[in-house]
Amino acid sequence: MMETENIPYWIIDVLPKQVPADSPGRYFTVEKYFLAHLDELCRKFARILIKLNCYRALRVSMDNEQWTEDFSPEDLETFFRESADTHSPLFIRILPSEALLTFTGDDHYLTLYAPDDDLLPLLRPLAASEGLFVWAPEAS
Repeated sequence: MMETENIPYWIIDVLPKQVPADSPGRYFTVEKYFLAHLDELCRKFARILIKLNCYRALRVSMDNEQWTEDFSPEDLETFFRESADTHSPLFIRILPSEALLTFTGDDHYLTLYAPDDDLLPLLRPLAASEGLFVWAPEAS
């Protein structure tokens, strides 16, 4: 599996861009609110991928070792819920590219690594259809 440490990545999130470290806003209070509604976010994440699965083959893993392509839309939602319930990672390969989506199980966003040229233009409207945003972190 790909090493993600130094690969550019994108975020699929409830927020439209990265919150600056010196923001006068209430990021941690807002984050706590969204984490309290993680079931709703898991459904949104699953629906994005269910829609994406119309265009691309997906492989899913709960351990980054055993992968399956044989799952229903309901199974995909269950994978997200199980990840959230156990605070364990969920990995989704987007074929035929090397793209990898990760969900840590206790965050309000997905992380996308190594998308091909066609994937971001496809994912942006799919995320928007669920009220979510796709953005790249600012360099620090």
